[in-house]
Amino acid sequence: MPVARSPCSPLVIAETAELTREEWLNYRRQGIGGSDAAAVLGVSPFTTARDLYYDKRGIVSAIEDDSNWVQLEVGHLLEDLVARIFAKKTGYRIYQIKKMFQHPVHTFMLADLDYFVELPDGTTAILEIKTTNYNAREKWWDGKEEIVPLNYVLQGRHYMCVMDIDQIFYCCLYGNNEDEVIIRHMERDLEYESELIALEEDFWVNHVLAEVPPPYTEDGELIVRSVRRHFGYADRSAPEVHLETGFSGAIARYLELQEEKRVLDTQATQLKNEMERIKGFIIAEMGASCTATCSFGKGSYYVAYNPVLKPGISKNNLARLRAQNPDIYKEYVTANESRRFSISQVKEEAA
Repeated sequence: MPVARSPCSPLVIAETAELTREEWLNYRRQGIGGSDAAAVLGVSPFTTARDLYYDKRGIVSAIEDDSNWVQLEVGHLLEDLVARIFAKKTGYRIYQIKKMFQHPVHTFMLADLDYFVELPDGTTAILEIKTTNYNAREKWWDGKEEIVPLNYVLQGRHYMCVMDIDQIFYCCLYGNNEDEVIIRHMERDLEYESELIALEEDFWVNHVLAEVPPPYTEDGELIVRSVRRHFGYADRSAPEVHLETGFSGAIARYLELQEEKRVLDTQATQLKNEMERIKGFIIAEMGASCTATCSFGKGSYYVAYNPVLKPGISKNNLARLRAQNPDIYKEYVTANESRRFSISQVKEEAA
């Protein structure tokens, strides 16, 4: 059954043109923004629902993760340029409204938009600006079908809901000229939107307002990064944690997967050793040469064995640097902490 539509104009909660970064973030913490939607559903490639919860509650991370600051800064600096490319490619007039909007009914839903588009029929669309690298452009296709990445789909549907606008355009720059852009168009889907509203409301009411952290459901790498950010570095003086029996299934499954991986790793090692043996026969024939050719069957093959030079420092030279130039050593040599995870069965002591 189609979802009934009730037209409603968004509210304005802030003029954003003169806000500082911290002021803007404080307004965003009053609700869920479009870029938060994927995290709410546990499908963000960048963060977890737990991290979003911490942010909305104002819980400061023990370790600040600024590993992607350059990517974020590039996206910000190129935003106006990408918008101009879109306008030139489409002929549509674009404009900005520097305000933060709020849904008049579902007040936990916020929107701070990049641009608006004036369409020839007099209606308005949203324009969302994106930047990516050349290899990541493939995320905008599924085979030969043009798509919008899921996290951006959710962002766009969130915005259309808050603004009561029926269309959104995406313009993504992946190169350094105006032809290396991806333009996508998406129309409003009220049934999809109603499900999104319900999921966002559950997150806001039953987690943020109730002060109940949402469970981790994302990929392991995202979860590990989240835990590290929140709890900080390892504390060897912290007491041992006793895991309840509810973890028994997870531990048993981990050990099962560990054994499967060991078998596959053994097979992979055997394959690698055989490949290295064949490689040895070939480079022995090549001697000091960097390239070779071979023709057999219906094809010709090119072999390359080129030198790759990487700057590095040996352990011995590092020790000499520490001994002879301790000030330089302290300034430039850093220790990166990593943690090794393992599960093993405790052997029972003989009575």
